[in-house]
Amino acid sequence: MRPMKQAPYSSRTADKFVVRLPDGMRERIGEVARSHRRSMNSEIIARLEQSLFQEEGMQTDTSLCIDSPELSLSERELLQRFRQLSRRQQNALVALIDHDSELSAE
Repeated sequence: MRPMKQAPYSSRTADKFVVRLPDGMRERIGEVARSHRRSMNSEIIARLEQSLFQEEGMQTDTSLCIDSPELSLSERELLQRFRQLSRRQQNALVALIDHDSELSAE
């Protein structure tokens, strides 16, 4: 008996979810997507993944020990200062760093 082949990913078989966007957001997403040379769908998926990754990172980063031998002295200091920030400040800092890295990649 031959093993069954898994069907390749297809936009026809992908999970779908209808989202109601506020006025003007569709146009904004379209502009950003064009500047990143991707479809609006790909832009939305990338942004959702980034947001979820950041949120997961915030939850798992707190388990990293300050005295871990994997960290250099400057990394320990940065981690310590980062943990002293409010959650809002941490999110803003991560978003700023991510935005900066996107700009330098262009």
